[in-house]
Amino acid sequence: MSDTTAAQGLSAAQAASRAAVVAAALELFAEQGFDQTSVEQIAQAAGVSRSTFFRQFGGKDDVVFTDHEELLDMLRDFLSQQHRDPWAAVCEASILVYAHFAADPELARRRYRVVRQVPALRDREIVTVFRYERLFDEYLRASLPGLDPLDAVGFAALVTAVHNHVLRRLIRSPKKVPVSVLRAALDDARRRFGVLPGDDAAPSGDDVVIAVFPRSTPTAELTRLLREQLDA
Repeated sequence: MSDTTAAQGLSAAQAASRAAVVAAALELFAEQGFDQTSVEQIAQAAGVSRSTFFRQFGGKDDVVFTDHEELLDMLRDFLSQQHRDPWAAVCEASILVYAHFAADPELARRRYRVVRQVPALRDREIVTVFRYERLFDEYLRASLPGLDPLDAVGFAALVTAVHNHVLRRLIRSPKKVPVSVLRAALDDARRRFGVLPGDDAAPSGDDVVIAVFPRSTPTAELTRLLREQLDA
């Protein structure tokens, strides 16, 4: 992991300085090309020294992907907390990432255009997307003992794909695509996967309940839901 992962502990001034470097770099990459832009040019445009640039980033490609490094660290912290519903937690993690990019869509669009033009950056983007998917997969397996690995990787891939689809809509369209669009899409994904809780009223007293679940609901999720009701 590069030094970019330390960004969460930065002061406001340091974070602002890093953001200025990222903005300057992406503007130069868009104007004159990634390979044609030097570190010296980026440092000069951002008003920092060359040594400061290398303290903040490992290289030019790290400038492009620094947000992802910080976001992955944030998601690790988020998922390390207690969550009643692991499936919902994965979706909320996806929403946190989307909200970050939706806060400055023009910067996201500029980054997207730069990545599309450089094969090496496209390759790193594929690896980065997989890191999110793997994080979700590992979290689900750890949170739901007995979960079929195919269910874990399948849901992780589904959430990642839905997120990326909505994010591309944001990047490719001049119109705003609010977080509510992604949330609705993820709810539909949970419904299709059989892990979206219903709206039925909870049982009371000593009621005996016969529950009906979609065939697609993973066995580990059925076990979790039944145990939750029995312990209530």
